[in-house]
Amino acid sequence: MRSAQVCRGFKAAQGPRRARVISRSGSTYGTCFRVTTFGESHGKGVGCVVDGVPPRLPVDEEEIQFELDRRRPGQNRLTTPRKESDACEILSGVSDGLALGTPIAVVVRNKDQRSGDYKEMSVAYRPSHADATYDAKYGVRAVAGGGRSSARETIGRVAAGAIAKSLLKKVAGTEIIAWVSSVKDVKVPEDAVDHDALTVEEVEESMVRCPHEETSERMIKEIDNIKRQRESCGGTVTCVVRNCPWGLGSPVFDKLEAELAKAMMSLPATKGFEIGSGFSSTTMTGSEHNDEFVTAVDDDIAGSKRIRTKTNRSGGIQGGISNGENIVLHIAFKPTSTIAIKQNTVTRDAEEVETVFKGRHDPCVVPRAVPMVDSMVAIVLADQLLQNHAQCRVLPSDDVPLVAREDHQLMPQSN
Repeated sequence: MRSAQVCRGFKAAQGPRRARVISRSGSTYGTCFRVTTFGESHGKGVGCVVDGVPPRLPVDEEEIQFELDRRRPGQNRLTTPRKESDACEILSGVSDGLALGTPIAVVVRNKDQRSGDYKEMSVAYRPSHADATYDAKYGVRAVAGGGRSSARETIGRVAAGAIAKSLLKKVAGTEIIAWVSSVKDVKVPEDAVDHDALTVEEVEESMVRCPHEETSERMIKEIDNIKRQRESCGGTVTCVVRNCPWGLGSPVFDKLEAELAKAMMSLPATKGFEIGSGFSSTTMTGSEHNDEFVTAVDDDIAGSKRIRTKTNRSGGIQGGISNGENIVLHIAFKPTSTIAIKQNTVTRDAEEVETVFKGRHDPCVVPRAVPMVDSMVAIVLADQLLQNHAQCRVLPSDDVPLVAREDHQLMPQSN
């Protein structure tokens, strides 16, 4: 609830000199696992503060660096040529490799700034960028690189996501795998990727992060062609969550898919979100779409069965709450807005001009979006896991025959 928020131009009841409070201001996500990112694209550095991390959780700087290396620029010819090592420093909240339960701060110093490349931006607005809207809202903005609207902001998300992945893996054995499923009109064939067996290593083998070799080669050719034309293109990232605990999410406004949708749509360049059958469900009948329940032997608990669904068109979430099946997401990314072609725009003084905007940008953002997607999914699930534990694991459930597993999965018991 934002009752404390006082909008510009509104005088508080206690008088005109009362301090104005802006709730959260858009840079913080989460309730129990709470992430705040900071920094501008061409400032001194970027990073995050993560609060609510359970004490004694192993936090490995090398694991964080691995995720940041997947996101960093200059990886290959398909990415922006900006050269950044994106070396992370843990400033607080960790001792001898274990979380202290206090805020964890991670920072990455910016090294390869070229602020002069953005001189035109100080007077003219780049088409489809945040320049004009930031000016309208704040009256001031970080011109070089787009400031907070730059994808460089996602460094903080990826660092926090590495910690979230560690928590999910340790507590529930949860794995999150994302990959590029389409670039422009080049798509991975349906059912060509095994959601239960795919590994991060297989995704990383492809320059474009597509685990289907034939499609990967076609995607690379498409991006190379787009780059030669000084153009850009978009595509789709698919993400699968395996071994997600039952019971994450809440009814009505805080449904798990709603939280995931918000997280995905908060990423730069996103334009669409689907879960499970997504928009294809609109062409089905109820009998075609419904996921029938079945029982299956639980290999982890001898002599017991677990409830599963025969199909997974729900995408692992029903009624806003996870049901233990794979969570399957599809996220659409638009073409990169900055292109090396003359475009019409206007200046801050509303003068119409024609110009080419400089800067170093990806011809296709989708390959580097993969670690951004799986990191944000991890942050959402880590927050939901802690919320679920706080509400539903405080009191014993003697009247309900549930198996309380060590990995925090709750499921009806059947012998």
